[in-house]
Amino acid sequence: MNIWFHKKNLSLLFILGVSLVIHAQIFNLKLASDAWPPFTNESTKKSLALDIVNEALTRSQISVDHEIIDFEKVLTAINNQEIDGCGAIWKTSEREETLLFSKPYLENRLVLVGLKGRDVSFTKIAELTRYKIGLVANYAYDANVLNAQNFEIVYSKNDQENLEKLFDKTIDYMLVDELLIHYLFKHQVNDVEKYLSIAEVPFQIKKLHLAIRKNIPNASEIMNRFNQAIHQMIIDGTYTKILNVNSIQTDIDGDGITELIINSNYTSDELPKKSYPLFYGQHEKVAKTKVYVNGKQYKDWNLAYKNKKWHTTIEASTDIYNPGVRIKTN
Repeated sequence: MNIWFHKKNLSLLFILGVSLVIHAQIFNLKLASDAWPPFTNESTKKSLALDIVNEALTRSQISVDHEIIDFEKVLTAINNQEIDGCGAIWKTSEREETLLFSKPYLENRLVLVGLKGRDVSFTKIAELTRYKIGLVANYAYDANVLNAQNFEIVYSKNDQENLEKLFDKTIDYMLVDELLIHYLFKHQVNDVEKYLSIAEVPFQIKKLHLAIRKNIPNASEIMNRFNQAIHQMIIDGTYTKILNVNSIQTDIDGDGITELIINSNYTSDELPKKSYPLFYGQHEKVAKTKVYVNGKQYKDWNLAYKNKKWHTTIEASTDIYNPGVRIKTN
């Protein structure tokens, strides 16, 4: 009887030991993406999507190497099993045949921007007839935008150049990712409201995923770790710092109402005027009585602000990502 107990205990210890080894094991991933600033870029430049992916994988004890190549080569390399996957990719039924996709961790939302007073309520390509639309060269716009024949596309090297063309009235509108609008609101809220009209309904919405080949070892384990790390990064405020916005909003507890996650670098005594929804539609139901700062939930904003502990975490530099876009009013 005692021998049986000893053997059972030894078996349990062995199983537990193997489980701990598997959990602690460091996997290695080789990923590739195309250059798509500000979401993906070379390692020496800021790339929001890959920064999120790298942080989540690091927390999951998964090492990763990122390569920046043409997107067509990314897909070819995945199919040839030369790389393990892509850190920022859109989901399609065809890709799902060979790739395992994470839960979406970001969303690309292009909105129409014009000078103050301009109608920005257009939601169809046909409604832009005869207008000049500013786009950034080599960005991944939808084919229906790029191939449209009813309006003129004016390419620029970046969003700042498009913004300047907008003020010079050499273009009528520009298409820009909604995240950039939040940067402008963060730094130049008065100028944005005074000089620009910004659409509330996006022209293009695409969810971003990490995707890895289904046939690589431990693919499911890697993806589960990644998804869990992403959830924790949202709660603890890592997202607000990587995105460099004052606050984000998302449904943390799955009750259909979004919570506010405040950047601990935010010092105003007022609740942020604009909060960036991680996914479209999440701005409709916001539980402003639920506020998270540094992973801690507060009943409301006043209690969060009065708690001086999180103010001590403010870093010397809050310019984690500066897109370099500014409204020039002189």
